[in-house]
Amino acid sequence: MSKESESNAPAPQRLMSLDALRGFDMFLIIGGGSLIQDFTRKTQWEWDNVIGQHMQHVAWEGIQALDIVFPLFMFLAGVAIPYAIVSKLEKGEARRSLLWKVLKRVVILILLGLVYNGALSFNFESLRAASVLGQIGVAYGIAALICLYSRRWTTPVYWAAGIMLGYAALQLWLPVPGAGAGVLTQAGSVNSYIDQHFLPGRLLGGNYDPEGLLCMLSASAIVLLGYMAGVILRSRDYSEVRKCSVLAGVGIGLIVLGMLIGPHYPPIKKIWTTSFNLYAGGISMLLLAGFYLIIDVLKYQKWAFFFVVIGMNSITIYLAHRFVNFQYFSGLVFGGNASLATIILLEWLFLWFLYKKRFFLRV
Repeated sequence: MSKESESNAPAPQRLMSLDALRGFDMFLIIGGGSLIQDFTRKTQWEWDNVIGQHMQHVAWEGIQALDIVFPLFMFLAGVAIPYAIVSKLEKGEARRSLLWKVLKRVVILILLGLVYNGALSFNFESLRAASVLGQIGVAYGIAALICLYSRRWTTPVYWAAGIMLGYAALQLWLPVPGAGAGVLTQAGSVNSYIDQHFLPGRLLGGNYDPEGLLCMLSASAIVLLGYMAGVILRSRDYSEVRKCSVLAGVGIGLIVLGMLIGPHYPPIKKIWTTSFNLYAGGISMLLLAGFYLIIDVLKYQKWAFFFVVIGMNSITIYLAHRFVNFQYFSGLVFGGNASLATIILLEWLFLWFLYKKRFFLRV
């Protein structure tokens, strides 16, 4: 966590597309998705009804746009690994030093996740141990350690494939007591069994947790897919346009693979199936390719500033959205006319103030 000065502010070569895409993702989390839903309900146009429906999570099987929001955030954490870790290794920084930084980040994210879930109330009997921030921390930690100790850039890619294959084998072939093998229901999945027996605290789903132990493991694969995207973006062997085409090609390939196995092994976000990882990773690749092409290659950047402000303080607004009553302050600022739009505007103005003061919460 730091307040950056002019001397250590983000470097000019920082990819604006990464901050913009992260900001777009966080915009949907802090109310943008609900705002789109409200708009589609009021207009009742047929074409935007489809968009409105995609701003909801599926009940269990299947995938909609809002289901990609969380994995996209973790994918982007993986994109940063070649810049934050690999580049420092190339400059001679010791692995032990970087290992300490990775472990510190994992611990801080887990602790922030517990605080987000209400740990400061000290009601530990009903405290949920799993959390969004905790899953990000653990999944990032697994992926970062693999990348940190890999001698070749391709090794983490093999790890990603191995994790997804092993996870699929676990979900499809490991017999669960009382349910059997290959049961992908809320009560019968291996995720549910592991969470009930090994995950402390309250489970969000009752008998399982969507950010449970096995989900953390599976999610590390999408962080590693993000690492692969970061390697492509950082490569000096490809032109900028070539990078876009490679990212898009890989993304399409992952989606096609997900479609091929989906009928037999469906995408289920709440237990983070491998088919879900393939869809989420593929869509994340395509989104990154599009944002990179428009913002960093073609230099259409003014429109992205709104999202960049959010993306550069994504953890800040995620926590503030939980602990600050923006609805109350929106009523004060806008004369009692608080709405979802004014709340989001106030949140953005808060982040813009931090941006102007060059305060960026780093974990």
